Amino acid sequence: MDQISNFIIKLKNAGNAGLVSVSTPFSKLKFSIALALKKEGFVKDVEEKSEKGKRVMVLTLFSENRISKIKGVERISKPSKRIYKKSTELRSVKNGYGALILSTSAGIMTGRDAKRAKLGGEALFSIW
Repeated sequence: MDQISNFIIKLKNAGNAGLVSVSTPFSKLKFSIALALKKEGFVKDVEEKSEKGKRVMVLTLFSENRISKIKGVERISKPSKRIYKKSTELRSVKNGYGALILSTSAGIMTGRDAKRAKLGGEALFSIW
């Protein structure tokens, strides 16, 4: 199972269902992705908790009148086919309304930050 795909689809489905928060199993990769989404304004808050002896991550979604800010997601790099992009190849998502999430040598960051830092990396997914 691809944990990044499960994570982003869970966020999108929770937003479509009008939920305020989402709980998902904790991992360092998903936590750093959630922090990048918080920086971009798709997630309001990220918390690490322990439920029944297991670490979970609780994300509070941004919503206006029960309409989530997350409209759609698209997985770019999959376990079966990795997609890498140079800093010169990074473009805006949905004319700047979305964000591209990259895994770079400096950690997980958005496409804007990677372009500013002149870093390329694995394009994980785009969100809008």
